[in-house]
Amino acid sequence: MIIENFVGAAESEILEWKSSLSQLNRIIETISAFSNTKGGKPPYKRVGKSTIKMSKDEYERLILEKHRDRLYFDSQICKEATLGDIDKEKIRWFLRKAKVERSLDIDSSASSTEALKRLNLLIDNKPTNTAILMFGKNPQRFFIQSEVRCARFKGIEAVKPFIDMKVINGSIYEQIDQAEKFILFNIKKSAWIEEGKIERQEKWEYPPDAIREAIINAIAHRDYNSPANMHISIFDDRIEIWNPGKLPPPLTPKDLKEEHKSIPVNPSLANLLFLIKYIERWGTGTNDIIKWCREEDLPEPIFKEVTGGFAVVLRKFQIPENLESLELNERQKKAIEYLKIHKNITRKIYMEINNISPRQANKDLNDLFEKKLIKKQGRGRAISYVLK
Repeated sequence: MIIENFVGAAESEILEWKSSLSQLNRIIETISAFSNTKGGKPPYKRVGKSTIKMSKDEYERLILEKHRDRLYFDSQICKEATLGDIDKEKIRWFLRKAKVERSLDIDSSASSTEALKRLNLLIDNKPTNTAILMFGKNPQRFFIQSEVRCARFKGIEAVKPFIDMKVINGSIYEQIDQAEKFILFNIKKSAWIEEGKIERQEKWEYPPDAIREAIINAIAHRDYNSPANMHISIFDDRIEIWNPGKLPPPLTPKDLKEEHKSIPVNPSLANLLFLIKYIERWGTGTNDIIKWCREEDLPEPIFKEVTGGFAVVLRKFQIPENLESLELNERQKKAIEYLKIHKNITRKIYMEINNISPRQANKDLNDLFEKKLIKKQGRGRAISYVLK
């Protein structure tokens, strides 16, 4: 570096002038800041023309980004674990499924050691964290934070008592399947017979594909260094799926609603889920969730960073907040719930679900129409009603 080249130059992210050596402490801080601007040592950073002290969290993120390849949680050795903590049957199940889904060329009869080596899950004959999370006999013995906590609340707030609650343990793929079952058990599914069709028609309150994708994303991309558990909260009007750990830079919640690349937080774990076709690793998961919700005429899901983690919120149709002031009878409320699931309703169906006469059905439907809760579509006998 030729000092003469800088004489007379303006201050910047790489240059700051000091009046004398009496400012030695500030000079040291500034040198540290310049170093950090290019990836050096703490605890200062350079922002424009200013030297600012770096927070502990910010410094840790800086170091993690610099040495990420060596510091990924999922690729580290599980220090207390041995090959005796690996479930051979889980490996065999995985190999059989991966062969079907992605033509993985590892025979299901291979020994656990050989399979783990070929999957890059063994270091110095010790299983990695991913090996334990996917194939461990008891993963929570080593990672209690990997539990998934599920709850069905009454109403729209997270307050006791629970309608249902479950803590899900086991391997990653077992947790995904069990979490999906918990949600489907605690949401409604309607069934009906359509005129001219023999088979019964069915529909969930929320699209199951969107539910499963949100669960997989949360488990695959969570921060396993965090002591927090993943949470699934079911309310009357929404499902919230929260995992510890924020989005990896440079992704933002807004990016997830647009075309974006896949940036796995746990690449080794993501690779295993890819091999059994639980994920695709193209960054399309959140876009698919949006698409599935739109196809069911549901509001767009919410993606947000909150309380040190990331959440996906799936929402139902929202009826007006002043519904109580409209003084609807129980039949009309039932019709509103029906419309949120089936999109439209006819007078005949209204009569059937409420077991009432045509005259009473006409009266109730006209009242809903006058209160601007529903609108008519079609003509004559083909008239049906939809939410306005």
